[in-house]
Amino acid sequence: MIRSLGLKALQRMDPEKAHGIALRALRGGLVPAWSGPVPTSLRSRVLGFELTHPVGVAAGFDKNAEAVTPLLDTGFSFVEVGAVTPEPQDGNPRPRMFRLATDRAAINRYGFNNDGMQVIGSRLAARGEGGVVGVNLGANRDSADRAGDYGTVLRHLAPWVDFATVNVSSPNTVGLRDMQAREALEEVLSRTLAVRDEIAPRVKLLLKIAPDLTDAQIEDVAEIALATGIDAIVATNTTLSRQGVRHPARAEAGGLSGAPLMTRSTRILARLAARTEGRITLIGVGGISSGADAYAKIRAGASLVQLYTALAYDGPDLVRIIALDLARLLERDGFTHVSQAVGIDTFRSTAG
Repeated sequence: MIRSLGLKALQRMDPEKAHGIALRALRGGLVPAWSGPVPTSLRSRVLGFELTHPVGVAAGFDKNAEAVTPLLDTGFSFVEVGAVTPEPQDGNPRPRMFRLATDRAAINRYGFNNDGMQVIGSRLAARGEGGVVGVNLGANRDSADRAGDYGTVLRHLAPWVDFATVNVSSPNTVGLRDMQAREALEEVLSRTLAVRDEIAPRVKLLLKIAPDLTDAQIEDVAEIALATGIDAIVATNTTLSRQGVRHPARAEAGGLSGAPLMTRSTRILARLAARTEGRITLIGVGGISSGADAYAKIRAGASLVQLYTALAYDGPDLVRIIALDLARLLERDGFTHVSQAVGIDTFRSTAG
């Protein structure tokens, strides 16, 4: 009851302020750890990581690596911090986060606000080891070499992370999504891979894409991912579309996340799975708020899934609820292990 009342109070506040309070509550130990058993059917070995289940927290929730260990203790099997840029930046003017409760959605136009790689690196170093932790790599908006910023951040943070995600898909930095064009994407991935291979071959390199790509662009992404040898694709970031959104705040500029993104992002995920034929790991993010949503992503081709916006509506217990519901759905459909369900809808459809 206390947790429920606290969540309702946060939902009445300015969204960015509420987010800050939630992070402080995590750091202060006010969010209970997940102490119950995790069904063995959910245990996953993905990208070489041993995970108790496939549900992680997406980039954007803990931008500045302030609550990594508490988030792992809450029950997430992996945490992605950031986006992190070489130099600290304030991001866009406030207000820049809008809660669309009637749609269980949010719009943000943060603009890569973060404390910069030096401060965030100090926090990651101070927390010690334990758990699977990644960083979302970003570029400073005023950088003279945005493609090089990704490798700069990776070079600095590599000692303390297990994976790094190249983020060229945020809609809130002018021109950033242009880096998803074929030649630009090949450049940023090849340069970042060169840094990874030089200093930290153990760090897995991921690419996060937008949900607003055309079919031709999805084809390009798949071809480039397979050709460069990156380790995984994260599908997807926030969308510029407002299709099906009813809340008056839909007119605000920025990226839309939450429930309305579920169908769009899952469709992109399935197309990538069909195009890559299981040759690259896929991570599903966008609109997940239930075990059924996570299951749909997995059946479309995701080996792992990530949450963010739904936590603002359902609180940190959601990770446990989703994981246990996912286990029940697997059992219902006769699967003894989550890996058996990965891509089954996509590959069955392709075969048919």
